[in-house]
Amino acid sequence: MFQKLLLLALATVSTVLAAPTSAPPAITDTDVLQYALTLEHLENAFYSGALAKYDAGDFEKAGYPSWVRARFAQIAKHEEDHVDFLRRTLGSSATQPCEYNFPYTDPRSFAALSMMLEGVGGSAYLGAAKFVSDKDYLTAAASILAVESRHSAWVSSAVMKVQPWSGPFDTPITTSGAYSLAAQFITSCPSTNPALPVEPFPALSLSEAAPAHGAKVTVAIGGSNKIEGQTYVAWLNGLTVEYTELAEDGSTTVPEGLAGTAYAVAVSSKDQTPSDATMRSGFAIVQFPFGSESA
Repeated sequence: MFQKLLLLALATVSTVLAAPTSAPPAITDTDVLQYALTLEHLENAFYSGALAKYDAGDFEKAGYPSWVRARFAQIAKHEEDHVDFLRRTLGSSATQPCEYNFPYTDPRSFAALSMMLEGVGGSAYLGAAKFVSDKDYLTAAASILAVESRHSAWVSSAVMKVQPWSGPFDTPITTSGAYSLAAQFITSCPSTNPALPVEPFPALSLSEAAPAHGAKVTVAIGGSNKIEGQTYVAWLNGLTVEYTELAEDGSTTVPEGLAGTAYAVAVSSKDQTPSDATMRSGFAIVQFPFGSESA
């Protein structure tokens, strides 16, 4: 069941909407807060919309005990509070919410999508932390990050019955990488919203969302398996990045040792950490699940 729900959630990671194209040359604290608010608006809309649609009876029919929906309601309130905090901090420069489309069809697909969004949210905060210069802002962002990580661990282990964490370190991802995963749920945004510190990249998709270690998989960039020029797949898992060469036909081999949630991105170089300068695609989520009761 988890594998089916996982594939449903990850199958949506195939279209990257056009991101703002005028990213500033240097990322400021305000840029980071607007980026964070953009992601928090999305999570807030996700939870409020799903909980308005599915009541306690729907969760019970889906096989969940009553406390599962009650806990999701607590998470929804956290996300609302994150939005309110960032709005107050940014004042008149606060990013406004967009219009969204989330592909859940029942409480179980909602839970699978929650697992994905909470993981991306934590990795996004972690990746953006290095751009924050104001220590008070950094402390506030770290406080939100800690709560997002708790959300992720609870959804993954208590609800989805897989790993509560991937390993001793969480995975930081670039602002453009995180946006490439979030943008698929955004249908439109107010024209007055500020440009975000992101660049647009074509979507990356893998032939398997939860492949075996050592398996040969096919990668598509922007829907095409034809790879031009020297290209690698960077596999991010914790603070480790593994690189595999991408063949002209789009095939590559999954590295050994990846666990839990990992991210994949096509890059032009294996000699530096993935960044906008080396990325040839958006990010994709790849799962290497292990049970929540595993030793």
